[in-house]
This record gives sequence, structure tokens and C-alpha cells, in this order.
Amino acid sequence: MQRILLLLLILSMSGPFTLLEAQNESADTLSLEDINLSAMSFRSIGPAITGGRIVTIGVNPDNTCEYYVGSGHGSLWKTSNCGTTFQPVFDGQKSYSIGAVTVDPSNPNTVWVGTGEHNAQTNVIPGDGVYKSEDGGKSWSNMRLKESEHIGAIVVHPDHSNIVYVAAYGPHRSSGGDVGVFRTTDGGQTWENVLFISEHTGCWEVHMDHRDPNTLYAVAHQRQKKLYTGVYGGPESGIHKSTDGGDSWEKLGGGLPTEDVGRIGMDISPVNPDVLFAVVDAKKPEHKGFYKSTDRGASWSKESSYVTSYPFYCQRIFCDPQNIDLIYAMDIFMQVSRDRGKSFSNLGTRYKHVDEHALWIDPAHPE
Repeated sequence: MQRILLLLLILSMSGPFTLLEAQNESADTLSLEDINLSAMSFRSIGPAITGGRIVTIGVNPDNTCEYYVGSGHGSLWKTSNCGTTFQPVFDGQKSYSIGAVTVDPSNPNTVWVGTGEHNAQTNVIPGDGVYKSEDGGKSWSNMRLKESEHIGAIVVHPDHSNIVYVAAYGPHRSSGGDVGVFRTTDGGQTWENVLFISEHTGCWEVHMDHRDPNTLYAVAHQRQKKLYTGVYGGPESGIHKSTDGGDSWEKLGGGLPTEDVGRIGMDISPVNPDVLFAVVDAKKPEHKGFYKSTDRGASWSKESSYVTSYPFYCQRIFCDPQNIDLIYAMDIFMQVSRDRGKSFSNLGTRYKHVDEHALWIDPAHPE
């Protein structure tokens, strides 16, 4: 043991002496070629710091062990072994902030990515539009909408892969750009702005009724962040509905607040698509809360006063695929309701950071 300690002491002393000798060398004589690093190599030691917010998840419906996760600050990652390992698949592109990733339900090799994080707080990074991969993320093509800067969601028609809808949030710190809902019918070669509210208001969610792909719901949010202040809502925020594949839209009322509304998160119940849920931020405290519709958005009832801790930062909800009573809300600490939104409580997640933004539930095994 004494010999081992003596050897360790000698080795620990040899490093500083070598550095001192190197420091005594003049800059003219010392170069990288003079230092032998052949015995050293890089190796992964695992994540040492957080890699940025995960804001979106896209899963291959034919093989749920293959999926993509998009980070607000850390680009796009893919796993083919149920999350045991991940590979970066978007590093060669011009954007590294991801807002949405969607796998084509008819062809899992086709993946759509919307760049630019879809949250609305101070520290968000813009993107340069929508990308498409036709080989499972090996290569990508930019499909335009570059002035959207922030993409909230992408929905692909289940029977016609060339029909795609994009919720374009628009620039975070200025008006204008590509805002609203865009539709392509030729796989992204051309786009039509089928829902435009104003230059100040973009859409951050778009949902499709799985029984009828022509029935769509889009969530608009009037917002803008300035150095000296922030606009987190307005009268142009709200939920819009189309029953003709996006050709025409109507803004839903029937009990939803309409004056100075903030960010809204909504979802369609997979159990019964007549049932919609929405968590609504609003300027008036009595208007804030969790709302339910049982008639496809024609009328709404306020179930509780629950809103997420930071609506501009969280405010997404996900319905359980088999239990209509069960709803998850993304929050600083993820919330769960077991009574269709009448009450919420902490889900109780452990061993991970706070700030929840995305969730995927296996439709066959929702536990």
C-alpha cells in the first residue's frame, strides 16, 4: 500500500512539473505538434448539464420504439431503441431550435419539423421555417415558411400524405411574417395561408378530428415580446374551427372568454371527439380556467379555475386515449385531472427537472 501511495504521489507531482517546463518554453518553439496526445481520446461521460427544453415529441405509429424529440435549444434527436440511445439528426441544418416534429402516419420515413420554439417567454430562439425528411431523418429539405420564425404544431392528413397543416406562431418580437395556419396539398411544394387573423396574431396549435380529417381546430394567440414590456394576450386570441379542411374557419364562442384572452391550450378527446378541453388564460380572473365542450366546440362550460403556472410558457394539455376523464396538463410540475377538469393535482414525477412541455401517451398502453 505504501508503494502504491508513493507511486501516486510521484505521478501527481510529475504533471505540474511538466507544465512548468512547458511554460518555460518560448512561444516560438512550442507548438501542438510537440505535444504527444496519441494516448488520449474523447469518450462520452453522459449528460453533465441540461440540454435544453424538450418541447415536442414525434412517434412512429408503426414502431413506438422509434421516435424523435425536439429541443427548444438543442435541435432534434432520434431513438430507434425505445430511448436507450439517441442520435442527433438535424445538426447539419441552419436552425437548432425546434418547435414541432410530426411523423407521417401513412409513411413513417417521412418526418416534418417546424423550427423555432413555440413558447412565448423571453429566451426563445427563432427558426427558418419547415423542414421535411423522406428517409427517417438522414437528410432534410427546407420547405419554406421561413418568416414564421416559430412553429407550434404540424398535422399530416392520415390518408393523404401530401396534405399538411402548419400552425405558424410568427415572429416573437415583431409583427408580420408568416402567421396563422398554412396548408399544403402537394407535400410542401406550395403553401396557402388558410387562416390569417392579423399580423399581430399567430397560431400555435392545430388539431385534427381523427374521425373526420376535414374538421380542424386552431388556437390563435396574440402576443409579442419587447425589451421593455410584453403582450401576452388580446381580443384576437381564441379557438378557430374548420369543417372543410381549412377552406373556411369560424371563431368559437359559446361560453369561451373573448376579451383580452391569453394563451389557450386545447385537445380533442380520442375516446369521444365530440368532447374538447381547453385551458384558458385571460385578463379577467373570473374568465381564467379549464373549459369543456361536449358538442365539438359549439358551447363550453367552465369546469374549474385551473390555469398553468406560466401560461405563456406551458399551457398544453393531453387527453388520455382510453379514459375520457383523464387529462394531463403541462406545467412547472405536471398536473393531472381525473374528473374531466374539475380538479387538478401534481402527477408526482421524480428524478427529473421541472417545466413540462410535451407528452406522448401510448394509445395501446396508456399507463
